[in-house]
Amino acid sequence: MDLTHLIGGEAVPGTDRFESRDPYRGELVCTAPTAGVEDVDAAVIAARKAAPDVAAMPAYERAAILRKTAELVVANAAAIGEIMARETGKALGDAEGEVKRSMDTLTLSAEEAIRIEGSHVPLDGSAMGHGKMAFLMRFPVGVVGAITPFNAPFNLACHKLGPAFAAGNAAIIKPPQQCPLVVQRLVELFYEAGLPRNFIQVIHGGAATGQALVEHPGVDMLTFTGSSQVGAAIRARAGLRPVTLELGGTGPTIVCEDADLDEIAPVLARNAVRLAGQSCISVQNIHVPRVMAEDLSAKISAEMGKLTLGDPLAEGTDVGTMIDEAAAQRVETWVNEAIAQGASLLAGGWREGAAYAPTLLTNVRPEMKVACDEVFGPVASILAYDDLSEPVEQITNSRFGLQCGVYTDSTKRAMWLARNLRTGGVIINGTSTWRTDQLAYGGVKDSGIGREGPRYAIRDMTEERLILFNH
Repeated sequence: MDLTHLIGGEAVPGTDRFESRDPYRGELVCTAPTAGVEDVDAAVIAARKAAPDVAAMPAYERAAILRKTAELVVANAAAIGEIMARETGKALGDAEGEVKRSMDTLTLSAEEAIRIEGSHVPLDGSAMGHGKMAFLMRFPVGVVGAITPFNAPFNLACHKLGPAFAAGNAAIIKPPQQCPLVVQRLVELFYEAGLPRNFIQVIHGGAATGQALVEHPGVDMLTFTGSSQVGAAIRARAGLRPVTLELGGTGPTIVCEDADLDEIAPVLARNAVRLAGQSCISVQNIHVPRVMAEDLSAKISAEMGKLTLGDPLAEGTDVGTMIDEAAAQRVETWVNEAIAQGASLLAGGWREGAAYAPTLLTNVRPEMKVACDEVFGPVASILAYDDLSEPVEQITNSRFGLQCGVYTDSTKRAMWLARNLRTGGVIINGTSTWRTDQLAYGGVKDSGIGREGPRYAIRDMTEERLILFNH
């Protein structure tokens, strides 16, 4: 299949085509054009022209289109899930599950579209304000530029396009090069649901296309999900424009001395390798009391051994491939480096093409790359501690700060951890991976700026305006 850009309601063939290939079979899934500066400029011009019309559309009409899109997503979940599995190597069950889950993201966006509100500002508190009336209102920013990743391509595109449209903005989206088809299919469902075709522009391409979009002065707000390195570059180029950056993490989960190891081991194992570990909140670092480390390691290793690594399209596959062979080779290098530095391999540790086996390492030290950097692969490390202050200090002093899981039956301990862990989220009695789509999701430090979840994204995609009546 040959994709086109979608600009101003028209299919624009473009040039300099790139390929999206099935990482398991190596088969061609589709080709897409690379947008140059002129294409990006055309998309911005089209979006700016459409922006007043999007803003003028009543909220109830925007909500109705979002609800209809959600219905179409569910109706097409099987077909879209197969596209995603072929483009990304994600296990079919996980891919279809992501598409169905996106119904929530779009429905929540519809609900929030009719709840965008301001606030009254009481002025009688000062002599100058007495007798006057003031209130704050929220208005669309205009044009939202969105750049989305390959690891959850459909739902994360919904997390950008849904709130952008709900807030009354025109949007330009650059899908990931690895899986352009699944994102374009989403935009086509928006059109099918009744969205005017010029309200969302789609431009394909790589880093240069993304940079052109980021640097274009006609884009009023930028939202990006991806690596911390790219996020920092976007922040540097954005100037004074608002940005939302959902970036990397090291997936810490703290196991306390009162945790039930039999109960949590399957959850830790599964959440370390779900999506082949290609999630910024995937369980990566498991902090456990030293006296429990050997027992928990054995249980997690046994659970990983039960998972099936194989054909993403085959029924029963738990873990598919990584996005490509280069990604799997990088993870292989990191694991081998950790072993050379003294870590012990308890499970996995082998690669076949783009597939990397569910892997568990013990005797890991905080300064090892597999612990202090984002692995973004199906690898978990056991970090033993003697005092609970040790993992808290390691996590809080880390350059990352996305989400941290905590397992404890002690309310006092849970409250202490919640107050002392400097991360965007602390999940009590769950892993770092826990997320539902209405949450204020995001990080601190190198893990990002701003929050996702329709209600919170809409706040970032609108601007506040003070209205004051002197008489």
